[in-house]
Amino acid sequence: MTEPVIDVRDVWFAFDGQPVLEGVNLAVAPGDFLIVIGPNGGGKTTLLKLMLGLLHPGRGTVRVFGLPPHQVAHRIGYVPQNVHINKSFPVSVMDVVLMGRLRGHRGWSRHTREDQLAAQAALDQMRVWEHRRRRIGELSGGQLQRVFIARALVSKPEILFLDEAMASIDAQTRGEFHEILQELNRSVTIVAVSHDMMALSHHATSVACVNRNLHYHDSGEITQPMLDAAYACPVDLVAHGIPHRVLGLHEGKGHD
Repeated sequence: MTEPVIDVRDVWFAFDGQPVLEGVNLAVAPGDFLIVIGPNGGGKTTLLKLMLGLLHPGRGTVRVFGLPPHQVAHRIGYVPQNVHINKSFPVSVMDVVLMGRLRGHRGWSRHTREDQLAAQAALDQMRVWEHRRRRIGELSGGQLQRVFIARALVSKPEILFLDEAMASIDAQTRGEFHEILQELNRSVTIVAVSHDMMALSHHATSVACVNRNLHYHDSGEITQPMLDAAYACPVDLVAHGIPHRVLGLHEGKGHD
């Protein structure tokens, strides 16, 4: 059996004494495209931050590549939900992506030829190479999001974490964005928090429903029982005509 690249075991987490996650178990296999869904405040972003090592569980363990997350940070890429950047600052797309290559004592002007080639490859992957000389303030929300993902990819991570990556992308360009993520998934394991049900239906390999507890499904297909469990009430989010496999009712609190 293939060892998971992410292994979350009996994780509990509370913030200011208020429970956020309880008894969460999750195993992510190499090459998975895992989508994390659930209501606002249900613990989705908290789970991501635990897997990134930005937070530490009150109980339980989180391992990435068999080690605590902070020990393998160089093998992980992350695009948070809100990237704080001053759009009026005179910095180019290429400069932003090269930020992902800054390491240790190396200064801003010490980018190598290898860094430049890595930045070009990442921009090509995200289909924004032609914008490399533009200032970030000139980009649309969708273009800017692609640049942030390119910045995460420039270090050539083996796992890419995305927190609501599709939120700022308009409906017209979403289809192309989903195709890009599918291409990335051929070489990178992806874990993404998303409310985009079409992305779930067409590209995900598995789904984690998080609402304090976690329910795992080894299919990217959306069903009404899955949504009911995630949101603790009936939610009509599945478009008619999308093929799906009916799942049974959840039993227990997680997935081992």
